[in-house]
Amino acid sequence: MDEMDIITEQHPLDFNATNDDAYDFIPTYAPRTIEPIVVRGAGHVTVFALNNKFDEEFPQGLAHKVSREEYQETIRRVNGILKKNVPNHFKWLIFGCICCCCTIGLSLCPVVYLNKRSKAAVKRALSSENARIYHRLGLHWKLIQQKCSNNNAVQEYVLMIEFCSALSLSYPD
Repeated sequence: MDEMDIITEQHPLDFNATNDDAYDFIPTYAPRTIEPIVVRGAGHVTVFALNNKFDEEFPQGLAHKVSREEYQETIRRVNGILKKNVPNHFKWLIFGCICCCCTIGLSLCPVVYLNKRSKAAVKRALSSENARIYHRLGLHWKLIQQKCSNNNAVQEYVLMIEFCSALSLSYPD
């Protein structure tokens, strides 16, 4: 029994070290990283980097991941929140700018509060959509602040769709 030959299965990417670099390690797999999809604002009104609507065009990166109707329903839900709130922010911003000298800048506080409340409403909507649909499909939506592509000094809020990596059960931790 002591002299039993053991035949091991060898992975095609494994190799036998023939030189002095016996301690070099080449992984047998490479984790797949997919670039997240960014949905930018498409509206005409932007208040404190929050645009009044997002583009409803279906990105090609989601072609086999999610249906067009589910994507558009999520965008419509987010756009509904922004359509209801952002025009009011703009009116309060104009009022705050007019009264800024008299109130020592305190007239801009309502706009900041309303903007924070709108961002929280959008994040809640995305969280419920993630739990309802997208986490099962391996996607995660979130609202993040990102620098504009044409101007590095200006920032805007965008919707980012990240691809969640599936757990690989064939490789150890």
